[in-house]
Amino acid sequence: MKIAVTYENQEVFQHFGHCEAFKIYEIADNAVVSSEVVGTGGDGHEALAGFLRRHGVDTLICGGIGGGARMALAQAGIELYPGVTGDADAAVDALLKGCLDYNPDTMCNHHHEGGEHHSCHGNGHTCGGHM
Repeated sequence: MKIAVTYENQEVFQHFGHCEAFKIYEIADNAVVSSEVVGTGGDGHEALAGFLRRHGVDTLICGGIGGGARMALAQAGIELYPGVTGDADAAVDALLKGCLDYNPDTMCNHHHEGGEHHSCHGNGHTCGGHM
């Protein structure tokens, strides 16, 4: 299993489509066996789903994410945990323990007038072992 996290400065980066790097974790026996930070090479939004699939990722932890990217990830068979904030390593550890605080309804829309960024994350949700 491989888990990717939108990544910047050890934290979960808050806008999937503008993510310049992912931290990708190799998981075996419900534990992290290795991890690496991989640059996206300028891919954005829906193209990032293909990028993740090419890297063998089957689960994504991120902050805000738009509808088009959600659909591309679903079509690529990548399980999504949006609305996550904080330390990337801690988020992966929480997911593996079945207690990741995430919001399945998190949406991010940066295509509105004025370019103002209102919010990329929602109220939060604690999973009950969605593994």
